[in-house]
Amino acid sequence: MRNAMKVAKWEVRKNMKNKSFLIGLFLTPVLFLVFMLMGSIFGGSEGEEEAKTQVIVSDQLGIFEALEETVATHALNWELQKTDKNTTEMIEELKDAEETAFISLDKSSLETGVFPVHTSEVINPFFMNQVQVLAAPLQTLQMKELGLSDEELMTISKGILFKEAPQEESTAGKEKGTSPLGEDPLERIVPGAFAGIILLSIIFSGMYIFQSASQEKKDKVAEIILSSLTPGELMQGKIIGYFVLGMLQAVVFLGFGIPIAMWKLDIAVFNYLLVPEIALYVVIAILGYLLFSALFVGVGATMADMSSAGNFQGLVMMLPFLPFVFIGPVASDPSGLIAQVGTYIPFTAPGVLLLRLTLLENWPWLEIGISLVVLSISIWLFMKLAGKIFKTGILMYGKNATPKEIWKWIRA
Repeated sequence: MRNAMKVAKWEVRKNMKNKSFLIGLFLTPVLFLVFMLMGSIFGGSEGEEEAKTQVIVSDQLGIFEALEETVATHALNWELQKTDKNTTEMIEELKDAEETAFISLDKSSLETGVFPVHTSEVINPFFMNQVQVLAAPLQTLQMKELGLSDEELMTISKGILFKEAPQEESTAGKEKGTSPLGEDPLERIVPGAFAGIILLSIIFSGMYIFQSASQEKKDKVAEIILSSLTPGELMQGKIIGYFVLGMLQAVVFLGFGIPIAMWKLDIAVFNYLLVPEIALYVVIAILGYLLFSALFVGVGATMADMSSAGNFQGLVMMLPFLPFVFIGPVASDPSGLIAQVGTYIPFTAPGVLLLRLTLLENWPWLEIGISLVVLSISIWLFMKLAGKIFKTGILMYGKNATPKEIWKWIRA
């Protein structure tokens, strides 16, 4: 293990002295952030104010003034209005409106603690997160109307929930499911995005293993390196070294991204990151890296150089992007069959699992456990196979290995 750590330190030191790597290290997050902020930079004049969200309230509880005080206290960019129209009339009006929401406050909703919120098609994406501040005056009203009996205390403990209603209600009475993101979507979106950045960063850096192994073969220095350590130690050292470089890339990316998110989006990022669930997200990201790095380091040793990569090697390089195929089906139905299948396939499990955990309110722990076991077994298996391929491939010159030749090395 000592020799593997020496290789890891050498890989890190070598890349940190590489001007191309350093430029890419800082230029990549800068370019991402420039494209993200492009709309806000060129989207309007400096003096143009953000459009207010019109919140129309059917107040049957007599607490409109308390709601106005709450909105003013939190400095929300809202315009509160009272209405006597019923829900059906307001839903029709919302079809042609923008930045508008309708909330009906009645006795039945107060008893259940669930107040449906109907919104126009175009509305602030953070509105459902902001509207939760109205829970305080409604809970105060609950406590005023209830005594202190056990039954009433249970009612109060239910709290207040604003549930996003469907855009259009079917005349046949068909109900759509509630939003999979639950009460506060940022509780899962922020940790999921954090883990996704870590996964992509270390995978992108892990792809440099291809270049590293093939470059050492091209320069014919592999024999010199292997004279002082075993092929297994060299392979382990490369995996560890590029993992460190990937984490460094993630730190730089997050160092740019978190302050921008706190400034432009007004999100308390650290409040959502400092939760126990983040550990599971990071474990999934690391397992994903170990799986793909085993493939990269093994197959990278079979190439004469990067410019002559064959179809087989090129296909392996595309495997980390396979989860993108599942984005549409998983986003539309994170508990569906396609989402479950993607969770159990080793090459898609890290990405699909992170996406599902971001969308689902109640996590399927059995499926998560099975997926982690499948990933762990796959990592062990691919590490073994990569070791056999690397041992022979690192000393082969002149041509790319064919799948048939690689199969012979595995069986040897």
